Amino acid sequence: MTTDTTPAAPTDQLAAPAPRVRRIATDRPWTWLTLGWRDMMANKAISLSYGAVLTLLGWILALLLFEVGTAWAILPATAGFFIMAPLLAAGLYETSRRRQAGESPTLAEAMGGFRRNGIQIAMMGALLLVIHLFWVRIAGLIFMLFFGINFAPSLVELPFAMLQSPQLFPFLVVGTGFGFALAAVTFAVSAVSFPMLVDREDVSFLEAVTVSIQAVMENWRAMALWAGLIVVFTGLALAPLFLGLVVALPLIGHATWHAYKDLVER
Repeated sequence: MTTDTTPAAPTDQLAAPAPRVRRIATDRPWTWLTLGWRDMMANKAISLSYGAVLTLLGWILALLLFEVGTAWAILPATAGFFIMAPLLAAGLYETSRRRQAGESPTLAEAMGGFRRNGIQIAMMGALLLVIHLFWVRIAGLIFMLFFGINFAPSLVELPFAMLQSPQLFPFLVVGTGFGFALAAVTFAVSAVSFPMLVDREDVSFLEAVTVSIQAVMENWRAMALWAGLIVVFTGLALAPLFLGLVVALPLIGHATWHAYKDLVER
């Protein structure tokens, strides 16, 4: 009878290396935008098609809310749409990942980003959906609190009716405060978590969220600049009837991939 004398592999050699956060310079977001633009130009068909589809979804959402008589919900629902945007951009992360690996991805291969770590991505998406629904509910309650349940002017009359109301200023203060707090939480948990889940199939959504929050906290100056740039680009894109989102969404999506690669080392 013989015994196996081969030493067992150390546990730390069997496990995948845990992701670690890098410290970066404050101006790095500009580099992410530059690299994101290059990715978008190298994959125009995928990127612009992606942006066009998401823009169309935004139009459909706004029209549905208008048709059911809840025009007041268009703004919070649109904000909620962008809460879900990091999930919807999984195909853009996959496009950038494949391009960085020297490949020229097709649209079908880009959509494979949703399947690479599907269960964990779905769980992360569920978390954002809960945040989205919470925001819509809170926005509705704040609106009703300040303007009353019978305040229901048409979409055309809504801005003028609100401007004439003495409740407008306190509504804006409270609503902006809640919105900022929720946006900060959403940004922290999703800043790099989705591209990490697309990139690494060995990472759980809880680990991705933890690393994302850590990356934001340890590089808060750079991430504050990045969040500000996202707000500016998105705000400018919304002005011409959402049409600017066709370019802004894929640009931000590709740039987010490079933010992840810059912030998280393997």
